[in-house]
Amino acid sequence: MNDMDANVAKIAEYVSRVRYEDLPPDVVHDAKRRIIDTLGCGLGAFDAEPCRIARRIAGRSEVAGGAHVLGTRERVLLELGAFANGVMMRYLDGNDSYPGGGGHASDTIAAILAAASTTGASGRQVITAVTAAYDVFYNLYTAAKMRDQGWDHVFYIAVASAAGAASIFGLDRERTAHAIALAITPNLALEVTRRGHLSMWKGCAGGNAARNGAFAALLAAEGMTGPDKPIEGTHGLWHMVGQFQIADFPVGERPYRIKQANLKFFLSEYHSQSPIEAAVKLHEQVAPGDIEAVTVHTYRFARQEIADSREKWRPTTRESADHSLPYIVAAVLTDGRFNDAIFAPERIADPALHALMDKITVEEDPELTAQFPAKVPCRIEVRTRDGALKRVTIEYPRGHHRNPMSDAEVETKFLDLAARVLPAARAKALLQLLWGLDHQPSLEPVFAAALIEGP
Repeated sequence: MNDMDANVAKIAEYVSRVRYEDLPPDVVHDAKRRIIDTLGCGLGAFDAEPCRIARRIAGRSEVAGGAHVLGTRERVLLELGAFANGVMMRYLDGNDSYPGGGGHASDTIAAILAAASTTGASGRQVITAVTAAYDVFYNLYTAAKMRDQGWDHVFYIAVASAAGAASIFGLDRERTAHAIALAITPNLALEVTRRGHLSMWKGCAGGNAARNGAFAALLAAEGMTGPDKPIEGTHGLWHMVGQFQIADFPVGERPYRIKQANLKFFLSEYHSQSPIEAAVKLHEQVAPGDIEAVTVHTYRFARQEIADSREKWRPTTRESADHSLPYIVAAVLTDGRFNDAIFAPERIADPALHALMDKITVEEDPELTAQFPAKVPCRIEVRTRDGALKRVTIEYPRGHHRNPMSDAEVETKFLDLAARVLPAARAKALLQLLWGLDHQPSLEPVFAAALIEGP
């Protein structure tokens, strides 16, 4: 590029020069935790209908040496492999998150694994690419507030996926810049994906963005060029969302942003994590039949995302239910625990849950809004039929980077999810391969261990 955007240049310079040897041991370890968590989510969602649809579409493009489709023997076109795996990894809404409109940087892992399985990249290359993708994702999301303008946060996934795939391909600064430009220019997605009654697409949009990012890097690797100024140029991104400048990338002691992404302890929308913990504690104090009224005090963003309309009090799909704060709180107050089985159709239609939801109000607390996103606070108050008031407050849910899940908890989550489709011994073997990813010369053993036998 003759005169590239300053922001694009900054991304391209970082991605083209970062090396595994640059990464501190704790960052390498955390990257492996993210990969383990994300692959577990993918295996757990294997049988969901949107995942079946994505695999059927990808399977039309089988090609020797193509991208592995998780759980199968199929190898397909790189971009469709990224899509199929991305839908699986995202669909259960269990992968990590940057709260406050950032979305899920782990969606980029689908693009990176697709690129790595077509090139024979090593585990260390994958770890490097994942770390770089998280940095690009974080710096872009904190600079360009897409959702404030009605654009979906999957835009960050497309750009960061292009960066991660470019790292796997070993693109130089020039071609990496073109990959970024080719990801930015055609990939503005609409926020309507997450409004009203939610469709299957809510769980697939991240996989689609990973597909587009991987394809952008593939185009650049083959010599395709993109606009010099996709951000700053006439009718570029600045024209759509306003001017911004991304922060500098890691140098020396500067933090790698992967460590600030919050894992999910529960397979549910991120802003429901604190309410779930609070509801579990309240169930220990109040029987469901004794509840007169429930008030959920939360911050503005959570109310806007998962308690913004009447539809949230009567979800009809899995996608809507896992973005419904009243529904999730009602189910957990009833059960005393969380399990994503609450999103099954028969449970969503349960009249007893509807009756309890009608007793729930959700209110923004300005003090909690001021604490977010440094904290992810929630206070739930339950008034009983005899007039007693019970209250529980949560500030940092389990999995938040200030209340992190232990390695043992990450392993348990992975094994529980993988057990839905893999024998226990194979799931444990796959887990050990992933912990040793930095010693793997390629991903072939990983995809072989993840193979699901049967039809």
